This record gives sequence, C-alpha cells and structure tokens, in this order.
Amino acid sequence: MRVDRPSDLGNHLREVRRRAGLSQAAVAARAGLSRRWLSDLEAGKATAEVGLVLKLVAALDLMLEINPAPKSDIGVDVILGTFDRPR
Repeated sequence: MRVDRPSDLGNHLREVRRRAGLSQAAVAARAGLSRRWLSDLEAGKATAEVGLVLKLVAALDLMLEINPAPKSDIGVDVILGTFDRPR
C-alpha cells in the first residue's frame, strides 16, 4: 500500500483492524498503546511517534516496507500537509 499522508496510514490500519474484527481497545491493549492514541492515529494525526506506529503494525501482524519512489513522485510539501496533491 502506498502512503503519502498520515491519513493514508491511519485509514489503512483502521481497515485492517476492522477486517480482523478487532476493536480499538483490543488492538491498543495488544500493542501496549492507549485507545486514544490509536484513535488519533486512525484519524490521521501527523505527530504519531514512529516507535509506537511500529508496535501497532506488529500487533496487527503487518510489516512496514519502504521502497524508492518514482522520479516524478511527491515532494516534502505533500508529506508535511502544506500542499494537497489531487488524487
């Protein structure tokens, strides 16, 4: 899955959790996180700590993979939310 914005990651993790039939409370407990933190991440909060995101990814039996972007790809403005690229 391609992630360009914090909301992309939050939406994807929410969908994985829901497809697994898990509540936010259950996943948060499994990952050692608060339900509020998970709720914020699923809502697209941009300031989530990377270490906590990795704990959540592992709790959902996922893995995070990073690949080189194509040359004509997004810039840092999109990542920081200062520019919205049309979808």
